[in-house]
Amino acid sequence: QLIDELLDGARIMSGKLRVERAPVDLNSVIRDAREMVQPSADAKGLQIVIDSDGTPAVVDGDDARLQQIAWNLLANAVKFTPTGDTVRIRLRCTQDAAEFSVIDNGGGIPQDFLPSVFEPFRQADGSPTRAHGGLGLGLTIVKHLVDAHGGTVSVASGGAGAGATFTVRLPMAREAVAMRETSLR
Repeated sequence: QLIDELLDGARIMSGKLRVERAPVDLNSVIRDAREMVQPSADAKGLQIVIDSDGTPAVVDGDDARLQQIAWNLLANAVKFTPTGDTVRIRLRCTQDAAEFSVIDNGGGIPQDFLPSVFEPFRQADGSPTRAHGGLGLGLTIVKHLVDAHGGTVSVASGGAGAGATFTVRLPMAREAVAMRETSLR
């Protein structure tokens, strides 16, 4: 994983990160990401709860890269959530966008660090004795991938001990928007 993050970081910096677009339903992306992270969650006794009404949330995107976004956010939530707790993934659609949030009750993010959370090689706890490893590239990669899909990513936290919520908002595929408009008539 560290090698993949370094390679993706190098591709981003050189402008060679590729995104191949096709209609993708975020419901399946989120289910697949949960399946990939489930062994880590099980090891900590965590529940991963998906809150979605099942309505298709079709975006024009790269399935593998969307998986990478969801997996990274979910893996971070599992890493920082206390044993026996719950991580939630909420998926909602508006008229023209699909939005998913990964919500944890973990250690939270200090308020003064929130503006830097997507910067490369930045970690709230950068000390050599920190409890969690990593290069500090995962959230940078998430931001670049979301940007490449024409979307936005944001983070909210009440501070230390208050958990964090990462929200990704992506434009719906044109076909999905047309279908939604037709069904609302």
